[in-house]
Amino acid sequence: MFVVKHKKSVAAFFALLTCILLITSGGGDSKAYNAIAMASVMVIFWIFEVVPIYATALVPLFLAVPLGLLDSTDLAKSYGNHNVYLFLGGFILALALEKWKVHHQIASRIISLFGSTKSRVLIGFGLSAYLLSMWISNTATTLMMLPMALSIIQLQGEKNPDSTDRFPLLLMLTVAYASSIGGMATLVGSPPNTQMAATLSATYDLHITFLEWISIGGPVSLILFLLFTLFFQYLLGKERAVPVKNEILQSSWTKPQKRVLLLFACVIFLWVFRSNIVAWVQIEIKDATIAILGAFLLFLIPSAKNEPLLKWQDTVRIPWGILVLFGGGIALALSLEKSNVLQYLAANSEFLDQWSLIFILLVVIVVSLLATELMSNLALVSVLVPLVAVLAIQMGYDVFQLTIPLTLAASCAFMMPVSTPPNAIVFSSGKVTIAQMASIGFFLNIIAILTLWGYCYFFLA
Repeated sequence: MFVVKHKKSVAAFFALLTCILLITSGGGDSKAYNAIAMASVMVIFWIFEVVPIYATALVPLFLAVPLGLLDSTDLAKSYGNHNVYLFLGGFILALALEKWKVHHQIASRIISLFGSTKSRVLIGFGLSAYLLSMWISNTATTLMMLPMALSIIQLQGEKNPDSTDRFPLLLMLTVAYASSIGGMATLVGSPPNTQMAATLSATYDLHITFLEWISIGGPVSLILFLLFTLFFQYLLGKERAVPVKNEILQSSWTKPQKRVLLLFACVIFLWVFRSNIVAWVQIEIKDATIAILGAFLLFLIPSAKNEPLLKWQDTVRIPWGILVLFGGGIALALSLEKSNVLQYLAANSEFLDQWSLIFILLVVIVVSLLATELMSNLALVSVLVPLVAVLAIQMGYDVFQLTIPLTLAASCAFMMPVSTPPNAIVFSSGKVTIAQMASIGFFLNIIAILTLWGYCYFFLA
Protein backbone atom coordinates (compact mmCIF):
# COMPACT_ATOMS: atom_id res chain seq x y z
CA MET A 1 0.00 0.00 0.00
CA PHE A 2 1.10 3.53 -0.75
CA VAL A 3 0.39 4.77 2.79
CA VAL A 4 2.46 2.01 4.39
CA LYS A 5 5.32 2.41 1.94
CA HIS A 6 5.42 6.18 2.33
CA LYS A 7 4.19 6.45 5.92
CA LYS A 8 6.82 9.00 6.90
CA SER A 9 5.93 11.30 4.03
CA VAL A 10 2.22 10.90 4.74
CA ALA A 11 2.78 11.58 8.44
CA ALA A 12 4.85 14.68 7.67
CA PHE A 13 2.17 16.01 5.29
CA PHE A 14 -0.59 15.33 7.82
CA ALA A 15 1.39 16.98 10.64
CA LEU A 16 2.13 20.12 8.62
CA LEU A 17 -1.47 20.34 7.36
CA THR A 18 -2.78 20.01 10.92
CA CYS A 19 -0.36 22.69 12.09
CA ILE A 20 -1.44 25.16 9.40
CA LEU A 21 -5.17 24.53 9.99
CA LEU A 22 -4.84 25.01 13.75
CA ILE A 23 -2.84 28.22 13.43
CA THR A 24 -5.27 29.71 10.90
CA SER A 25 -8.27 28.57 12.97
CA GLY A 26 -6.98 30.61 15.87
CA GLY A 27 -6.33 33.63 13.70
CA GLY A 28 -2.59 33.25 14.12
CA ASP A 29 -2.54 34.96 17.51
CA SER A 30 -4.24 32.34 19.69
CA LYS A 31 -1.59 30.90 21.99
CA ALA A 32 -3.71 27.84 22.71
CA TYR A 33 -4.18 26.94 19.03
CA ASN A 34 -0.54 27.72 18.29
CA ALA A 35 0.66 25.51 21.14
CA ILE A 36 -1.53 22.62 20.00
CA ALA A 37 -0.24 23.12 16.46
CA MET A 38 3.40 22.88 17.53
CA ALA A 39 2.64 19.93 19.82
CA SER A 40 0.84 18.11 16.98
CA VAL A 41 3.86 18.40 14.72
CA MET A 42 6.23 17.15 17.41
CA VAL A 43 4.05 14.25 18.57
CA ILE A 44 3.35 12.99 15.03
CA PHE A 45 7.02 13.33 14.08
CA TRP A 46 8.03 11.49 17.26
CA ILE A 47 5.54 8.64 16.81
CA PHE A 48 6.37 7.98 13.15
CA GLU A 49 10.03 9.05 13.43
CA VAL A 50 9.68 11.18 10.30
CA VAL A 51 13.09 12.58 11.20
CA PRO A 52 15.35 11.42 14.05
CA ILE A 53 13.55 12.06 17.34
CA TYR A 54 16.42 14.33 18.40
CA ALA A 55 15.88 16.54 15.35
CA THR A 56 12.17 16.84 16.21
CA ALA A 57 13.22 18.26 19.60
CA LEU A 58 14.61 21.28 17.72
CA VAL A 59 11.12 22.37 16.56
CA PRO A 60 10.52 24.77 19.51
CA LEU A 61 13.71 26.62 18.59
CA PHE A 62 12.15 27.90 15.37
CA LEU A 63 8.42 27.83 16.24
CA ALA A 64 7.96 28.69 19.94
CA VAL A 65 9.06 32.35 19.71
CA PRO A 66 7.43 33.22 16.33
CA LEU A 67 4.15 31.67 17.52
CA GLY A 68 4.28 33.73 20.71
CA LEU A 69 4.47 30.70 23.00
CA LEU A 70 7.79 31.44 24.73
CA ASP A 71 10.18 34.34 24.87
CA SER A 72 13.86 33.81 24.15
CA THR A 73 14.70 33.65 27.87
CA ASP A 74 12.24 30.82 28.56
CA LEU A 75 13.45 29.00 25.47
CA ALA A 76 17.08 29.26 26.57
CA LYS A 77 16.19 28.04 30.07
CA SER A 78 14.43 25.02 28.58
CA TYR A 79 17.45 23.82 26.62
CA GLY A 80 19.82 24.89 29.41
CA ASN A 81 17.88 23.28 32.27
CA HIS A 82 20.10 22.07 35.12
CA ASN A 83 18.80 18.52 34.67
CA VAL A 84 20.23 18.53 31.15
CA TYR A 85 23.64 19.13 32.68
CA LEU A 86 23.02 16.46 35.31
CA PHE A 87 22.73 13.93 32.50
CA LEU A 88 25.68 15.45 30.63
CA GLY A 89 27.85 14.91 33.70
CA GLY A 90 26.59 11.34 33.94
CA PHE A 91 27.47 10.71 30.29
CA ILE A 92 31.03 12.00 30.78
CA LEU A 93 31.50 9.85 33.89
CA ALA A 94 30.24 6.85 31.88
CA LEU A 95 32.81 7.61 29.18
CA ALA A 96 35.61 7.40 31.71
CA LEU A 97 34.30 4.09 33.10
CA GLU A 98 34.17 2.66 29.58
CA LYS A 99 37.51 4.10 28.41
CA TRP A 100 39.42 2.52 31.28
CA LYS A 101 37.28 -0.67 31.28
CA VAL A 102 36.16 -0.21 34.88
CA HIS A 103 32.89 -1.92 33.92
CA HIS A 104 34.85 -5.04 32.91
CA GLN A 105 36.49 -5.13 36.33
CA ILE A 106 33.19 -4.75 38.15
CA ALA A 107 31.35 -7.27 35.97
CA SER A 108 34.09 -9.91 36.11
CA ARG A 109 34.16 -9.77 39.91
CA ILE A 110 30.40 -10.02 40.24
CA ILE A 111 30.26 -12.94 37.80
CA SER A 112 33.09 -14.74 39.59
CA LEU A 113 31.09 -14.59 42.82
CA PHE A 114 28.24 -16.57 41.30
CA GLY A 115 30.07 -19.38 39.50
CA SER A 116 29.94 -20.56 35.90
CA THR A 117 26.72 -22.55 35.45
CA LYS A 118 24.18 -21.08 33.05
CA SER A 119 21.94 -20.16 35.96
CA ARG A 120 24.69 -18.34 37.83
CA VAL A 121 26.06 -16.59 34.73
CA LEU A 122 22.59 -15.17 34.05
CA ILE A 123 22.41 -13.88 37.62
CA GLY A 124 25.92 -12.45 37.40
CA PHE A 125 25.27 -10.61 34.15
CA GLY A 126 21.89 -9.42 35.37
CA LEU A 127 23.28 -8.05 38.61
CA SER A 128 26.19 -6.39 36.80
CA ALA A 129 23.89 -4.62 34.34
CA TYR A 130 21.43 -3.74 37.09
CA LEU A 131 24.04 -2.12 39.34
CA LEU A 132 25.87 -0.31 36.54
CA SER A 133 22.69 1.15 35.05
CA MET A 134 21.82 2.77 38.36
CA TRP A 135 24.68 5.22 37.92
CA ILE A 136 25.16 5.49 34.18
CA SER A 137 22.50 5.49 31.48
CA ASN A 138 20.84 2.19 30.66
CA THR A 139 21.91 2.71 27.05
CA ALA A 140 25.58 2.99 28.01
CA THR A 141 25.27 -0.02 30.31
CA THR A 142 23.84 -2.19 27.53
CA LEU A 143 26.57 -1.11 25.13
CA MET A 144 29.19 -2.01 27.76
CA MET A 145 27.73 -5.40 28.70
CA LEU A 146 26.74 -6.64 25.23
CA PRO A 147 30.27 -7.50 23.97
CA MET A 148 30.94 -9.54 27.12
CA ALA A 149 27.65 -11.40 26.75
CA LEU A 150 28.36 -12.13 23.08
CA SER A 151 31.81 -13.45 23.98
CA ILE A 152 30.26 -15.86 26.49
CA ILE A 153 27.91 -17.18 23.80
CA GLN A 154 30.70 -17.50 21.23
CA LEU A 155 32.93 -19.35 23.70
CA GLN A 156 30.41 -22.20 23.88
CA GLY A 157 31.69 -23.25 20.44
CA GLU A 158 28.40 -24.67 19.23
CA LYS A 159 28.30 -24.56 15.43
CA ASN A 160 24.76 -25.97 15.37
CA PRO A 161 23.30 -25.11 18.75
CA ASP A 162 20.33 -27.10 19.95
CA SER A 163 17.12 -25.25 19.09
CA THR A 164 15.91 -25.89 22.63
CA ASP A 165 18.93 -24.09 24.15
CA ARG A 166 17.47 -20.95 25.71
CA PHE A 167 20.65 -19.67 27.31
CA PRO A 168 21.88 -17.39 24.46
CA LEU A 169 18.46 -15.75 24.13
CA LEU A 170 17.99 -15.28 27.87
CA LEU A 171 21.53 -13.91 28.29
CA MET A 172 20.88 -11.28 25.60
CA LEU A 173 17.54 -10.30 27.11
CA THR A 174 19.06 -10.26 30.60
CA VAL A 175 21.49 -7.53 29.54
CA ALA A 176 18.69 -5.39 28.06
CA TYR A 177 16.04 -5.87 30.71
CA ALA A 178 18.36 -5.60 33.72
CA SER A 179 19.74 -2.35 32.29
CA SER A 180 16.25 -0.91 31.91
CA ILE A 181 15.15 -2.02 35.38
CA GLY A 182 18.32 -0.75 37.05
CA GLY A 183 17.92 2.58 35.29
CA MET A 184 14.65 3.13 37.14
CA ALA A 185 16.47 3.37 40.47
CA THR A 186 18.20 6.77 40.08
CA LEU A 187 17.69 10.10 38.34
CA VAL A 188 20.60 9.52 35.94
CA GLY A 189 19.90 5.84 35.30
CA SER A 190 17.31 6.42 32.57
CA PRO A 191 16.58 9.53 30.46
CA PRO A 192 12.81 9.60 31.26
CA ASN A 193 13.61 10.05 34.97
CA THR A 194 15.65 13.17 34.33
CA GLN A 195 13.09 14.44 31.79
CA MET A 196 10.27 14.22 34.33
CA ALA A 197 12.30 16.01 36.99
CA ALA A 198 13.31 18.72 34.53
CA THR A 199 9.75 19.24 33.25
CA LEU A 200 8.23 19.61 36.71
CA SER A 201 11.08 21.86 37.81
CA ALA A 202 10.62 24.17 34.82
CA THR A 203 6.81 24.31 34.81
CA TYR A 204 5.81 24.02 38.48
CA ASP A 205 9.03 24.72 40.39
CA LEU A 206 8.70 21.25 41.92
CA HIS A 207 12.01 19.60 42.60
CA ILE A 208 12.93 16.01 43.34
CA THR A 209 16.45 15.33 44.58
CA PHE A 210 18.72 12.45 43.70
CA LEU A 211 18.17 10.89 47.14
CA GLU A 212 14.38 11.36 47.02
CA TRP A 213 14.22 9.55 43.70
CA ILE A 214 16.33 6.66 45.00
CA SER A 215 13.99 6.25 47.98
CA ILE A 216 11.12 5.66 45.53
CA GLY A 217 12.69 4.16 42.42
CA GLY A 218 15.29 2.06 44.24
CA PRO A 219 12.96 -0.35 46.08
CA VAL A 220 10.56 -0.88 43.17
CA SER A 221 13.41 -1.50 40.73
CA LEU A 222 14.88 -4.05 43.15
CA ILE A 223 11.53 -5.83 43.41
CA LEU A 224 11.20 -5.92 39.63
CA PHE A 225 14.78 -7.17 39.25
CA LEU A 226 14.16 -10.04 41.67
CA LEU A 227 10.91 -11.02 39.92
CA PHE A 228 12.57 -10.79 36.50
CA THR A 229 15.47 -12.96 37.72
CA LEU A 230 13.12 -15.62 39.11
CA PHE A 231 11.13 -15.63 35.84
CA PHE A 232 14.27 -16.12 33.75
CA GLN A 233 15.50 -18.89 36.03
CA TYR A 234 12.16 -20.63 35.47
CA LEU A 235 12.48 -20.21 31.69
CA LEU A 236 16.02 -21.62 31.77
CA GLY A 237 14.59 -24.89 33.08
CA LYS A 238 16.94 -27.89 33.13
CA GLU A 239 19.76 -25.83 31.68
CA ARG A 240 20.29 -24.13 35.04
CA ALA A 241 22.97 -26.59 36.18
CA VAL A 242 24.80 -26.82 32.84
CA PRO A 243 28.31 -25.31 33.06
CA VAL A 244 29.46 -22.70 30.57
CA LYS A 245 32.89 -21.64 29.41
CA ASN A 246 33.71 -18.27 30.90
CA GLU A 247 36.90 -16.42 29.97
CA ILE A 248 36.03 -13.00 31.36
CA LEU A 249 39.09 -13.07 33.57
CA GLN A 250 39.88 -10.85 36.50
CA SER A 251 42.93 -8.64 36.26
CA SER A 252 44.55 -6.35 38.75
CA TRP A 253 43.23 -2.80 39.04
CA THR A 254 45.30 -0.23 37.19
CA LYS A 255 45.98 3.25 38.59
CA PRO A 256 43.64 4.99 36.09
CA GLN A 257 40.86 2.52 36.96
CA LYS A 258 41.30 3.17 40.66
CA ARG A 259 41.23 6.93 40.15
CA VAL A 260 38.11 6.82 37.98
CA LEU A 261 36.36 4.52 40.45
CA LEU A 262 37.33 6.71 43.42
CA LEU A 263 36.06 9.86 41.68
CA PHE A 264 32.86 8.06 40.71
CA ALA A 265 32.35 6.95 44.32
CA CYS A 266 32.86 10.53 45.51
CA VAL A 267 30.24 11.81 43.08
CA ILE A 268 27.73 9.21 44.31
CA PHE A 269 28.53 10.12 47.92
CA LEU A 270 27.92 13.81 47.22
CA TRP A 271 24.67 13.04 45.41
CA VAL A 272 23.35 10.98 48.31
CA PHE A 273 24.37 13.42 51.04
CA ARG A 274 23.87 16.67 49.12
CA SER A 275 21.15 18.03 51.40
CA ASN A 276 23.36 17.53 54.47
CA ILE A 277 26.28 19.25 52.76
CA VAL A 278 24.09 22.19 51.70
CA ALA A 279 22.84 22.64 55.26
CA TRP A 280 26.43 22.56 56.53
CA VAL A 281 28.12 24.94 54.06
CA GLN A 282 25.05 27.16 53.51
CA ILE A 283 25.66 27.22 49.74
CA GLU A 284 23.18 26.06 47.13
CA ILE A 285 24.46 22.95 45.40
CA LYS A 286 22.41 21.04 42.84
CA ASP A 287 22.85 17.45 41.69
CA ALA A 288 23.91 18.84 38.31
CA THR A 289 26.66 20.88 40.01
CA ILE A 290 28.14 17.69 41.47
CA ALA A 291 27.88 15.82 38.15
CA ILE A 292 29.62 18.58 36.19
CA LEU A 293 32.31 18.95 38.87
CA GLY A 294 33.03 15.22 38.64
CA ALA A 295 33.13 15.43 34.85
CA PHE A 296 35.48 18.44 34.97
CA LEU A 297 37.91 16.66 37.29
CA LEU A 298 38.24 13.82 34.77
CA PHE A 299 39.97 16.29 32.44
CA LEU A 300 42.27 17.39 35.26
CA ILE A 301 43.28 14.24 37.15
CA PRO A 302 46.23 12.48 35.45
CA SER A 303 46.03 8.86 34.36
CA ALA A 304 49.56 8.07 33.29
CA LYS A 305 52.39 9.81 31.46
CA ASN A 306 50.94 13.19 32.46
CA GLU A 307 47.80 12.62 30.39
CA PRO A 308 44.38 13.28 31.96
CA LEU A 309 41.83 10.54 32.52
CA LEU A 310 39.75 12.00 29.69
CA LYS A 311 40.59 14.14 26.69
CA TRP A 312 38.07 16.39 25.02
CA GLN A 313 38.28 14.22 21.89
CA ASP A 314 36.68 11.43 23.93
CA THR A 315 33.46 13.43 24.24
CA VAL A 316 32.57 12.95 20.57
CA ARG A 317 30.98 9.67 21.69
CA ILE A 318 28.52 11.39 24.02
CA PRO A 319 24.92 10.94 22.76
CA TRP A 320 24.36 14.68 22.46
CA GLY A 321 20.98 14.11 20.83
CA ILE A 322 19.45 12.99 24.12
CA LEU A 323 20.43 16.30 25.73
CA VAL A 324 18.69 18.17 22.88
CA LEU A 325 15.65 15.93 23.36
CA PHE A 326 15.52 16.94 27.02
CA GLY A 327 15.43 20.60 26.05
CA GLY A 328 12.78 20.11 23.38
CA GLY A 329 10.56 18.22 25.79
CA ILE A 330 10.84 20.93 28.43
CA ALA A 331 10.13 23.66 25.85
CA LEU A 332 7.03 21.78 24.65
CA ALA A 333 5.73 21.32 28.22
CA LEU A 334 6.34 24.98 29.05
CA SER A 335 4.57 26.10 25.87
CA LEU A 336 1.49 24.02 26.68
CA GLU A 337 1.48 25.28 30.26
CA LYS A 338 1.89 28.98 29.43
CA SER A 339 -0.79 28.83 26.74
CA ASN A 340 -3.26 27.28 29.26
CA VAL A 341 -3.87 24.25 27.04
CA LEU A 342 -3.18 21.83 29.88
CA GLN A 343 -5.41 23.78 32.24
CA TYR A 344 -8.23 23.65 29.69
CA LEU A 345 -7.89 19.88 29.30
CA ALA A 346 -7.90 19.42 33.05
CA ALA A 347 -10.96 21.65 33.49
CA ASN A 348 -12.84 19.48 31.01
CA SER A 349 -11.94 16.22 32.72
CA GLU A 350 -14.40 16.42 35.62
CA PHE A 351 -15.45 12.81 35.00
CA LEU A 352 -12.08 11.71 36.37
CA ASP A 353 -13.06 13.09 39.79
CA GLN A 354 -15.37 10.10 40.15
CA TRP A 355 -12.50 7.64 39.72
CA SER A 356 -10.58 6.34 42.71
CA LEU A 357 -6.82 6.83 42.90
CA ILE A 358 -6.15 3.10 42.61
CA PHE A 359 -7.97 2.95 39.26
CA ILE A 360 -6.37 6.15 37.95
CA LEU A 361 -2.92 4.76 38.80
CA LEU A 362 -3.65 1.58 36.86
CA VAL A 363 -4.77 3.56 33.80
CA VAL A 364 -1.71 5.83 33.90
CA ILE A 365 0.70 2.88 34.24
CA VAL A 366 -0.94 0.78 31.52
CA VAL A 367 -1.22 3.67 29.05
CA SER A 368 2.41 4.69 29.64
CA LEU A 369 3.77 1.16 29.32
CA LEU A 370 1.79 0.25 26.20
CA ALA A 371 2.42 3.60 24.49
CA THR A 372 6.16 3.37 25.03
CA GLU A 373 6.15 0.02 23.19
CA LEU A 374 5.49 2.07 20.04
CA MET A 375 7.50 5.24 20.60
CA SER A 376 10.56 6.50 22.44
CA ASN A 377 10.08 6.44 26.21
CA LEU A 378 11.80 9.81 26.46
CA ALA A 379 9.47 11.37 23.90
CA LEU A 380 6.49 9.79 25.65
CA VAL A 381 7.42 11.28 29.01
CA SER A 382 8.00 14.65 27.37
CA VAL A 383 4.42 14.62 26.05
CA LEU A 384 2.47 12.97 28.90
CA VAL A 385 4.10 14.30 32.09
CA PRO A 386 2.81 17.88 31.63
CA LEU A 387 -0.74 16.61 30.95
CA VAL A 388 -0.77 14.12 33.83
CA ALA A 389 0.64 16.77 36.19
CA VAL A 390 -2.25 19.13 35.44
CA LEU A 391 -4.78 16.31 35.82
CA ALA A 392 -3.27 15.43 39.21
CA ILE A 393 -3.66 19.03 40.39
CA GLN A 394 -7.22 19.17 39.03
CA MET A 395 -8.17 16.03 40.97
CA GLY A 396 -6.47 17.18 44.15
CA TYR A 397 -3.56 14.73 44.12
CA ASP A 398 0.11 15.41 44.61
CA VAL A 399 1.75 15.82 41.20
CA PHE A 400 4.36 13.16 41.98
CA GLN A 401 1.63 10.60 42.78
CA LEU A 402 0.85 10.24 39.08
CA THR A 403 3.95 11.48 37.26
CA ILE A 404 6.37 9.12 39.01
CA PRO A 405 4.33 5.97 38.16
CA LEU A 406 4.02 7.25 34.59
CA THR A 407 7.78 7.74 34.33
CA LEU A 408 8.69 4.41 35.91
CA ALA A 409 6.29 2.57 33.59
CA ALA A 410 7.94 4.20 30.58
CA SER A 411 11.11 2.22 31.39
CA CYS A 412 9.25 -1.10 31.58
CA ALA A 413 8.47 -1.77 27.94
CA PHE A 414 10.00 -5.16 27.20
CA MET A 415 8.18 -6.38 24.07
CA MET A 416 9.49 -4.40 21.09
CA PRO A 417 12.98 -3.35 19.91
CA VAL A 418 11.78 0.24 19.38
CA SER A 419 10.53 0.51 22.98
CA THR A 420 13.82 1.40 24.67
CA PRO A 421 17.46 1.77 23.55
CA PRO A 422 18.57 -1.38 25.49
CA ASN A 423 15.99 -3.46 23.57
CA ALA A 424 17.15 -2.02 20.26
CA ILE A 425 20.83 -2.59 21.03
CA VAL A 426 20.32 -6.24 21.99
CA PHE A 427 18.04 -6.83 19.00
CA SER A 428 20.76 -5.50 16.70
CA SER A 429 23.05 -8.35 17.82
CA GLY A 430 21.05 -10.80 15.70
CA LYS A 431 20.65 -13.20 18.63
CA VAL A 432 17.05 -12.15 19.39
CA THR A 433 14.02 -12.12 17.10
CA ILE A 434 11.04 -9.81 17.47
CA ALA A 435 8.80 -12.81 18.19
CA GLN A 436 11.08 -13.99 21.00
CA MET A 437 11.32 -10.53 22.56
CA ALA A 438 7.57 -9.98 22.29
CA SER A 439 6.60 -13.35 23.79
CA ILE A 440 8.89 -13.08 26.81
CA GLY A 441 8.40 -9.32 27.13
CA PHE A 442 4.62 -9.72 27.29
CA PHE A 443 4.81 -11.64 30.57
CA LEU A 444 7.36 -9.18 31.96
CA ASN A 445 5.04 -6.31 31.05
CA ILE A 446 2.24 -7.94 33.07
CA ILE A 447 4.62 -8.40 36.02
CA ALA A 448 5.76 -4.78 35.74
CA ILE A 449 2.20 -3.39 35.61
CA LEU A 450 1.08 -5.32 38.69
CA THR A 451 4.27 -4.49 40.62
CA LEU A 452 4.20 -0.76 39.84
CA TRP A 453 0.46 -0.56 40.49
CA GLY A 454 0.69 -2.12 43.94
CA TYR A 455 3.91 -0.38 44.95
CA CYS A 456 2.90 3.11 43.84
CA TYR A 457 -0.54 2.86 45.41
CA PHE A 458 0.79 1.86 48.82
CA PHE A 459 3.88 4.07 48.92
CA LEU A 460 2.80 7.17 46.97
CA ALA A 461 -0.88 7.37 47.96
